[in-house]
Amino acid sequence: MAAALSNPQKRYLRGLAHDLKPVILVGAKGITDNLAAETALALEHHELIKVRVAAGDRELRDEWIGILCERTQAALVARIGNIAVLYKRSQDKPLIVLPKA
Repeated sequence: MAAALSNPQKRYLRGLAHDLKPVILVGAKGITDNLAAETALALEHHELIKVRVAAGDRELRDEWIGILCERTQAALVARIGNIAVLYKRSQDKPLIVLPKA
């Protein structure tokens, strides 16, 4: 599992994510193996991404976001409505320098 982020780090990442558009769209089928793989690739390339979850039920959205974070080992930065912001430090070329915890 990804290391827990401190509140200042989450605040910093939310600021960076403000202008981002969702790059992953979770549809009616939920979290599939292909969706998890694409999310992992997007996280490795961008480190910080937005995910749009198309589920009408709040509990189902939260469950899918939790599953996606678990399968990609990403940290949930924020969730507002049906948009979640995920962060995972890149193994090859880290792009984002987080403030100290």
